[in-house]
Amino acid sequence: MKIVILMENTDACEKPLCVSEHGLSVYVETKKHKLLVDTGASDAFLSNADALGIDLAQVDTVVLSHGHYDHAGGILAFYERNQHAAIYMQRSACGEYYHDERYIGIDKRIAKLPSVRMLDGDCAIDDELFLFSGITGRKYFAKSNLLLSKKVDGKKIQDEFAHEQCLVITQGQEHTLISGCAHNGILNILSRYRELYADDPAAVISGFHMMKKGDYTKEEAEIVVETAKQLRDMDTVFYTGHCTGEKALALMAPVMGEKLVQLHSGMVL
Repeated sequence: MKIVILMENTDACEKPLCVSEHGLSVYVETKKHKLLVDTGASDAFLSNADALGIDLAQVDTVVLSHGHYDHAGGILAFYERNQHAAIYMQRSACGEYYHDERYIGIDKRIAKLPSVRMLDGDCAIDDELFLFSGITGRKYFAKSNLLLSKKVDGKKIQDEFAHEQCLVITQGQEHTLISGCAHNGILNILSRYRELYADDPAAVISGFHMMKKGDYTKEEAEIVVETAKQLRDMDTVFYTGHCTGEKALALMAPVMGEKLVQLHSGMVL
């Protein structure tokens, strides 16, 4: 399996032609598929794909991890290149989502694309690709989530992130879990994964949604470290970036060692 980070917040020095932005896009080649998980905040991921020699016209499957612009911003531009790839998203990803007063939801034209497959929960695409949602745990729920809301009947309420879905890729006996921002909490996502698979994934690619503009409180820093300890004890390698944040990475790296790898635009796994 080949995995290429088409868009992330930081550039990889070994791939200077790749640009970065606040967004995430992951390209994957499996035995059966060429797929995308998310498309960044704009069409910039297209130029990164071109620079890396990746023909997005060959993609057959697109997965939208959740209904925020920094993961769906390039879908319309992608569709101009590729009309045949099936685009899987939770129906609730079309909701009205906000960060304080700023709208952060997806472009409403996406839902009208003929290639979109609306989901209402888990979906087994085939024996390689499985999508799951229904993450209800709230262990170490990020306080930054409290700034995120959805508008229902004209009123804003707390977003419970039912629109978030995760992709499990099976290759032989190994599973790779790809999430977007892990708004539901990476430990809660892994708990839901274990309900389905009864073991740990070989690898996880996901933001951890720990980014914060100011300094962490003592409690917040302790939660980041405790999360790192629990991830370290799993038989899993974690590739993270985007919304994890430099402060969290600095706290987690000494705890997790080689089990934590920072993502960059242009990185090939």
